[in-house]
Amino acid sequence: MTPVTLPIADLLPHAGRMRLLDRAIEADADGLVAEVDIRADGLFFDGEGVGAWVGIEYMAQAIAAWAGLRARGGGGAPKIGFLLGSRRYRCTVARFLPGQTLRVTIRCDYLADNGLGQFDCRITHDAQTVAEAALTVFEPADAAALLQRGRDD
Repeated sequence: MTPVTLPIADLLPHAGRMRLLDRAIEADADGLVAEVDIRADGLFFDGEGVGAWVGIEYMAQAIAAWAGLRARGGGGAPKIGFLLGSRRYRCTVARFLPGQTLRVTIRCDYLADNGLGQFDCRITHDAQTVAEAALTVFEPADAAALLQRGRDD
């Protein structure tokens, strides 16, 4: 893997507080490593921490950052994608605690020409795996048209 030098804001279509990842660390053709700092001012902080269920979104945003990095490499911009589902989400903690830095690693298992992909994902803290899952995602060629078609139906 090689270091990522672009700010996370340049890789994700997410804005403001919905941008949950703090930085992309390294990437290659098959995956990416990102980090998120758990802070009391975070969007999903509940007074004690961030519920472990948010780990799925950390994983999904790491996939989006990988796709955004690929788009930037080809002269494009990050595009909207969709999380279709997850399999085997397993988390060994009930919540992520303030002050923790989580490392989110994603690896592409499959990516079809139509934008459908499957990724193995893992979250670690202090080199210990605390969550893992397989995520299925979809990045359509024209998300705006797809969303508009959904409104028109």
